[in-house]
Amino acid sequence: MSEKIILTGIKPTGMPHIGNYIGALKPLIENSRHNKTFVFIADLHALNSVHDAKTIKMHTYEIAALLISMGLDMNNAILFRQSDIDAVYKLNTLLMNITPKGLMNRAHSYKAMLEKNAAAGDDADAGVNMGLYTYPVLMSADILLYNADIVPVGADQKQHVEFARDIAEYFNRTYGNVFRLPEPQIGADAGLVPGLDGRKMSKSYNNTIPLFAETSELKKLVMRIITDSKLPDEPKNPDESTIFLLYKHFANSTDVEKLRQMFENGKIGYGDAKKMLFDAINATLAAPREKYKYLMSHTGELDEILASGAERARKIADKTIERVMHAMLG
Repeated sequence: MSEKIILTGIKPTGMPHIGNYIGALKPLIENSRHNKTFVFIADLHALNSVHDAKTIKMHTYEIAALLISMGLDMNNAILFRQSDIDAVYKLNTLLMNITPKGLMNRAHSYKAMLEKNAAAGDDADAGVNMGLYTYPVLMSADILLYNADIVPVGADQKQHVEFARDIAEYFNRTYGNVFRLPEPQIGADAGLVPGLDGRKMSKSYNNTIPLFAETSELKKLVMRIITDSKLPDEPKNPDESTIFLLYKHFANSTDVEKLRQMFENGKIGYGDAKKMLFDAINATLAAPREKYKYLMSHTGELDEILASGAERARKIADKTIERVMHAMLG
């Protein structure tokens, strides 16, 4: 097992879809088999946009059940609720005192809101709360508390880790060498994960396949995938086919190559290819789906797992906050 510490946070704002699984969850689960991994469910971050306690609690259970069902290695992984760690509130407050306002002004999420408001002719800060504005400070607290070496992120989230490094460097220059500097890990490019209409799979396009869709719904959605009008005996480019681009993430390499040859040689129609895709996805997700349903009907077990994870995480976080408070307050 690697000695590097990996940290990942997942915001509980709804059930992930297959695109989320391919791009982020699958690499996280694989990482947990070889590295000490902190995985926190970022319920404090969700407060920026979700203002209903029952919804956040339910989504928190969903994320925990999903990760466990899909094979998160609970020997190496520490899974916990962000809000269960008191030290994160303390560190967030303490870091506010050395974080420049100009850094917050450059945050992508804040700039996106400014651009949206400008386009709508609204006040520049309409809809911006301080949770959104200072989001990078709380994110930095999450990362720095657990001495993370590596933070896996998508290319669009790299800035979060860069800000954590910046804030850690401000702190270390002011108070001495207290924080470890984390490194972002940009995942291997999984390529475009297309949705039912061929565009990037996204809830905003309404073209997703929910990760734990029931068998009948899953089959119905796969059969709705949009294709061109090529006949079964016509050659097809697999790398332009939504069916093939999804299939390669759920089938073994031999079967993937077999389907590629069938596409290129005009040996299969789209209907049969969709059936192969459904079978591959269902074979991968059938057992995890049942485990997920069990856990969601036994949330007491999830509470125990999250409490145990929080206890383990708290031991590391409390040591960090002791060092920080000693450096800042004596």
